Formats: sequence, C-alpha cells, structure tokens
Amino acid sequence: MNITGIPGHELTEDVLLQELGNLHQTRNDTFLHGSPDALREHTARTFELEQEYLRRHPERAVDPRRTRSGARGESQHA
Repeated sequence: MNITGIPGHELTEDVLLQELGNLHQTRNDTFLHGSPDALREHTARTFELEQEYLRRHPERAVDPRRTRSGARGESQHA
C-alpha cells in the first residue's frame, strides 16, 4: 500500500497533532462518501500517525471514563 504524506516519524509534534486532528475530522465523510481506495488510504494514514503518537507518548494520560470498565460505571482500581 502506498501511504500518502510525510512519514509520521519525520513530522514535528505540532504537525503530527495537526494531521491527526484533520484525519479525525474527515473520517466520517471519507467513510460515508469516499471511494474504497480513499477509505483504505485514510485508514492506513490514520493508523500510521496514531501509532507514531503512541510511540512518542507511551505514558499518555488515560481518562478512566474512556476504558471499558469506566464506560460501564464500574469502580476503578489503581
């Protein structure tokens, strides 16, 4: 697969965050109205940049409400 754009590991932090924001904003339209190729490309690029973000921020803060147990209202154990 040929992913378009500058490789994620080459992006500055600001550009990485900007690109991720743009991808997340355009996801629904691409899903609903994009060609199969456009959807594949969008999915691959999103995955690439999300993986790069996680690589850079392995200890990022996770909101307990965004976990399965938190979403179910279960008590949190540290």
